[in-house]
Amino acid sequence: MSTAIHTRHQAGRAVRPRRPRSLVPLLTQCAVWVGAAGVLALWWNDTTSVVGAAGWLTDAGRITGLLAGYACAVLVALMARVPVLDHTVGSDRLARWHATGGRYTISLVLAHTLLIIWGYALTSDTGVVHQTSTLVLRYPDMLKATAAFLLLVATGIVSARAARRRMRYETWHYLHFATYLAVFLAFFHQLSNGADFVGHPATRAVWYALYLGVAALIGWYRFAVPVRRNLRHRLRVAGLRYEAPGVVSVHLTGRHLEELNARSGQFFRWRFLAPGLWWAANPYSLSAPPHPRELRITVKAVGGHSAALASLRPGTRVWAEGPYGAFTAARRRSPKVLLLAGGVGITPLRALFETLPGEVTLVYRARRPEDLALRGELDAIAASRGAVVHYVVDEPAMTPVSRTSPRTSPLTARALTRLVPDLAAHEVYLCGPPGMTDAARRALRGAGVPRRHIHHESFAF
Repeated sequence: MSTAIHTRHQAGRAVRPRRPRSLVPLLTQCAVWVGAAGVLALWWNDTTSVVGAAGWLTDAGRITGLLAGYACAVLVALMARVPVLDHTVGSDRLARWHATGGRYTISLVLAHTLLIIWGYALTSDTGVVHQTSTLVLRYPDMLKATAAFLLLVATGIVSARAARRRMRYETWHYLHFATYLAVFLAFFHQLSNGADFVGHPATRAVWYALYLGVAALIGWYRFAVPVRRNLRHRLRVAGLRYEAPGVVSVHLTGRHLEELNARSGQFFRWRFLAPGLWWAANPYSLSAPPHPRELRITVKAVGGHSAALASLRPGTRVWAEGPYGAFTAARRRSPKVLLLAGGVGITPLRALFETLPGEVTLVYRARRPEDLALRGELDAIAASRGAVVHYVVDEPAMTPVSRTSPRTSPLTARALTRLVPDLAAHEVYLCGPPGMTDAARRALRGAGVPRRHIHHESFAF
């Protein structure tokens, strides 16, 4: 069963006008598809005719190879952490695009390899095995391409959901860097052997510009900018505060922090330069609005890295990358907003609760009353701005139940509508563990909240 603890503070609220939605996500998708069409145009302009089975197979291999080469550049660009994309599309949405594109890219690479070998074997009237060895050992840069092929396939395997569940985030993260090496190795064989590049200096120049441009984005936003900012801001641990069982707030101080232009709801990737922690950079959201002299994160011990933060000492140097994410006030379009938090998912919503304009309601769910982290702060914010807070506490079930069963889920359309009677008129910011957010999405949709009005950013990998 579950019980609800209600805290209500009412005051006059100003109604804000609706703002237009950002066109950046749509324009980004259009740019990707226009680029793919341009890649197909390269093949079309360089092909006079296709004759026979060998010709069809070889040209299909050319097309899939061109698209795979283009897709590799796009995949890397999506993860370059370009601010205009990260702050409008959102880090988790970019990651989903990257994951989906990665599956298509692996399929294109496999198709390209098989089609080229088969087409060349028919053309030269040799066996597939013999043709494979000829391509790998005698064609320029094909040994590099073979290594790239193996690395891409291996990366695809470790990125599969079943494999990700069996490894730590840090392990998966570092294994994923093999993608960069694979793209680098594969680049050369495209120019050495691609019929669309050999003898076509203009096409080669375009391909160089594409890859060098992506490399510049990676070099600048993932390496140069973080180095420059950390040398400038010199973050250190200022102190710790225990908020709930297994939950600790880490206060960080530094110089000129207003220059980071961080916003409530965003996160950084934090690397604490302490024994056992320095090698991992994990994402944690700001749990209070950013201040020119201080930042704060609140972390629950759910793994080795997060648990070790409770032993940090004041003065520990911190390396931070960010701010990242589009889970901010910029997404709000309606004057009425519901913040729906589960567990430590309260952290970005606590910062938004203080700063988000309009009429705001907070629903905060935890397993036990003592697990309601930052409750004193939430009550104070609610009183100062005249907001409504609902604390929902679940009593532990005596027997295991299905995560997806609507009969046992404390998050139902009816229950949420009782707490927020005009729920369908609200925009919703949602943050919590995966099971809770899945149930919440179903409940919100059942209560009539449009899909585009449900905002959620996930750190799941």
